[in-house]
Amino acid sequence: MSAQFDRRIFADLNWALLLAALACTTLGVINIFSTGMNTTGVEQTPLYLKQLQWAGIGFVVMVIVATIDYRTIARHAYLFYLISVILLILVDILGYQVRGSQRWINIFGFFLQPSEIMKISLVLVLARYFDGREKKDGYGIKDLFPPLMLVALPFFLILKQPDLGTAMIIGAIFFSMLVLVGVKRREALLGLLFGVFTLPFFWFILKDYQKARIMTFIDPSRDPFGSGYHIIQSIIAVGSGKILGKGFMQGSQTQLKFLPEQQTDFIFSVFAEEWGLIGVLILLFLLLHIILSGVKIARSSYDYLGALLAIGITSIIFWEVFINIGMVIGLMPVVGIPLPFMSYGGSSMVLIFLCIGLLLNINMRRFLLQK
Repeated sequence: MSAQFDRRIFADLNWALLLAALACTTLGVINIFSTGMNTTGVEQTPLYLKQLQWAGIGFVVMVIVATIDYRTIARHAYLFYLISVILLILVDILGYQVRGSQRWINIFGFFLQPSEIMKISLVLVLARYFDGREKKDGYGIKDLFPPLMLVALPFFLILKQPDLGTAMIIGAIFFSMLVLVGVKRREALLGLLFGVFTLPFFWFILKDYQKARIMTFIDPSRDPFGSGYHIIQSIIAVGSGKILGKGFMQGSQTQLKFLPEQQTDFIFSVFAEEWGLIGVLILLFLLLHIILSGVKIARSSYDYLGALLAIGITSIIFWEVFINIGMVIGLMPVVGIPLPFMSYGGSSMVLIFLCIGLLLNINMRRFLLQK
């Protein structure tokens, strides 16, 4: 099948997946609208309009990606990976710094976050590497060395920014894809032991504020007006929503600005405060549907490449949801991970729609290639 547009692929479009993604995005825009309002209802910052624009751009990207054969996209995986690495290096040289982190570069007035691009580039390059190299008895150390190097380079470049959260996602993507390809039991055990023994050494390469966040995770009350302030206010916001929530634009933690980073990392806290447990369950149901749809697409993929891509993409969504929600309710350290579809940000919004486009692509091609 060529990369040319084929209208037949839309006959098998996974509408449930698409509508779930659009529903989550709509809830996110509504939530961001709420965070940009004060107690008098006067607009302060039109971030929701910017988010709508990014959602529109992301939707166009999704449609384009869905119409190009994923096998054609995967053939250029190493090129995408190389470009992503170059962009990460440029961040270190020309990066724009915000609150001590140098994660963005200015391209014609748009602040691009290359680490977001690296997530999908890594999925593509790992899928390209493992495709055609199936091992019935699992991968050994020699087989895993090349993909491990592909992961290690962006991992340490991102960790240097510093961006511990995204570095964790990079590692999680790799291990999620290893679950599909399989690893020999001896190698898996050695890898686990290596991780356990080397984990303490990572403490010495963390920045002081990252160490403070980890200590705050253990005991938020140790610095309630400093490093513990975010998580304490977040837990208060989530808990105060109770069953039905305080109502749209009625959340005190949000409207009185007690909750920091409320439109980005802590957007879930805003949603929980205003919409309560009922709203949270609806949102979690939509996100779970998207994740399970990705797993189902991987299991029913036409080929091994499609399965690898689907699992890698789904792992991005799963781990971001898992870490972000765990972070805002105090079950994980605050590491700066956006909530897919919900958090404000151009790079992350376009990336998540690109992921949905690839999932739709793999699902539709399964039917098309069998006709």
